[in-house]
Amino acid sequence: MDTTTWIIDIALILIVFRQLREGPLGPRSYLLPLGIVTFVGFSYLDTVPTDGNDLVLIGALMGVGAALGIAGGVFTRIRRSGTDILIKAGAVSAALWVLGMGARLGFQLWVDHGGASTVARFSMENRITSSDAWVAALVLMALTEVVTRLATIYVRSRMLPAATGPVPVPQSVTAGRAS
Repeated sequence: MDTTTWIIDIALILIVFRQLREGPLGPRSYLLPLGIVTFVGFSYLDTVPTDGNDLVLIGALMGVGAALGIAGGVFTRIRRSGTDILIKAGAVSAALWVLGMGARLGFQLWVDHGGASTVARFSMENRITSSDAWVAALVLMALTEVVTRLATIYVRSRMLPAATGPVPVPQSVTAGRAS
């Protein structure tokens, strides 16, 4: 693993820790994680192999990513405070995020430090045609986890009841009452 891969993997893991403290849900909440996975996609996803059982591997890991992302979004606290929407990743959400991102990092480390022959044997036995299939599966798993988590948070935030409380009266109306 090169330095860039380490930085990207650690940045993806650290994103959720930023959300352990409650903060406003805004464009930055969506753009930062989407920007990172877009960069990863363009950097590492050269092709999506379709031979043998490559698509089965890719689909299975994307399914895992979707399940982790949806669950992470469900276990993120979302509430309204006045006109603001606030989010806070709970312990379960953070654990799921670290599990997904950490599993990919762990897999990469394992392959680089002795697990490559086991992966090669598994790939041959299951008709996975190349390391490109593993790269595509892991990158698309991360992308799917991020997108489904954000989509779940977005949908849940849109389902919150509208802001309540006294409706401010425009000054033009109150000025007319004083006359």
